[in-house]
Amino acid sequence: MLPEIRLRDATVSDCQMMSDIYNHYVLHDTCTYTEVAETLAERIDWFQAHGPSHPVIIADIDGQVAGWASLSRFRERSAYRFSVEDSVYLRPDMRGRGLGTVMLTNLVARARDLKHRAIIAGISAEQTASIKLHAKFGFVHVAHLREVGFKFNTWLDVIYMELLLK
Repeated sequence: MLPEIRLRDATVSDCQMMSDIYNHYVLHDTCTYTEVAETLAERIDWFQAHGPSHPVIIADIDGQVAGWASLSRFRERSAYRFSVEDSVYLRPDMRGRGLGTVMLTNLVARARDLKHRAIIAGISAEQTASIKLHAKFGFVHVAHLREVGFKFNTWLDVIYMELLLK
């Protein structure tokens, strides 16, 4: 059971903690295929590229950042403007406690309010908890790309899941 969670829009002052959480997974997990820890400047640039149509949220528990989530452009070309890609990253000690569900609930609602048409999730195939989380929200498996990533001396598959927001 989680204590009270306060979801709020992220600010630039959250970028260091978001980067710390992300970099844990860069160095220790396959939920991101990034292999080199990002810098604070890189996270700030990423954050500033988001805007009202692509929110970044923070899960705050007792004044501490417990996780972050975002809706990002799916692709740069203009015809993709109604499709977004979601990201959900939790502090390692917060995994498996329902926080991902709270954050994805917020992202899906915001995507609907923003009139996006589809949310795409690109998930490393061995990340079964993330696949189950997305399935719980009605995301469906639309693609399986085999051995397209290579990290920790292992070939990795990517699953694409999609939620149409009708």
